[in-house]
Amino acid sequence: MTLKTGKLSPRLLAKSIRHTGARDRRVLLGPKLGEDAAIVRIGKDRLLVLKTDPVTYASEMIGHYAVHINANDVATRGATPAWFQATILLPEGCDEKLPEEISRQISSACLELDIAVVGGHTEVTPGISNPIVVGDMHGLIEKRKPVLTSGARVGDTVVLTKGAGIEGTATIARMKAAAVEKRIGPAATKRAARFLFRPGLSVIPEAKAALEFGVTAMHDPTEGGVLMGVYEMASASGRSIELRADDIPVLPETTRICELFGIDPLGLLGSGALLATFRPNDAEEYIDALKEMRIKAAAIGSVISGKNGSKIVRGGSVTPLVSCERDELLRIS
Repeated sequence: MTLKTGKLSPRLLAKSIRHTGARDRRVLLGPKLGEDAAIVRIGKDRLLVLKTDPVTYASEMIGHYAVHINANDVATRGATPAWFQATILLPEGCDEKLPEEISRQISSACLELDIAVVGGHTEVTPGISNPIVVGDMHGLIEKRKPVLTSGARVGDTVVLTKGAGIEGTATIARMKAAAVEKRIGPAATKRAARFLFRPGLSVIPEAKAALEFGVTAMHDPTEGGVLMGVYEMASASGRSIELRADDIPVLPETTRICELFGIDPLGLLGSGALLATFRPNDAEEYIDALKEMRIKAAAIGSVISGKNGSKIVRGGSVTPLVSCERDELLRIS
């Protein structure tokens, strides 16, 4: 069977990640379905968190994307992102200014987050039509237990910050600017394109705040959006989640762009939002604390018992929540 673009199915991914090389007792968390980043012990009270993730959909601002999506996955562990490097693959025939422009974007994003660029690799690669940036982010946890995607407990409340489809909205507004502007107007198109910066792709502030409210699990929804992120969180924890779709915040620009292209905002590239689970009272306090930080958040579901029983409550209907490897962005021609 040939593969389509998008994430591997859980079945295929499970086959791939079982090949883990040499055994090392310092590796506390290696490859595992649904987990955002690896964890290695490097001292008595110090853990190193490692993450690698590519940017393949976007061309414009690709360096900015690469830093933030990798930093987010490190932050969901409860770590502070500190060091970044990237492999930059350029298409044949591209302008010679492109590699420096991507490097400038990487440096600017890293400066914003107080992260050092420590190395990388750049080359012109045959067989690709757009640049690809594969990021590699490292961060530290000191004198604190890590947060795992698998930590969600039965009875926990699921919280989403900012809204669904933030990254995807910005990507579409930049890729399909003429069509979007014709439908929603230049002002709304400009706002949507600037979702990269406002509300922004980083979840570091709310991930850091979550540590003060007894967070049990955190996850950064990327490909497949909120739906895939919730599915991965449930699968990693060995539990199920009842997702209340009507409670998921969706910004107006996202709604209008998704209506234009006939796609579901809940399945659209989701960087910029944080999924986190808390005991119910802690979730309420966390949401209130984020309001003080001018970060919107909402309770969107609950962790329930049982495995492979996740469901979506939308309007008056209930449907199973299943794996959705192909992001909604891929439906746009």
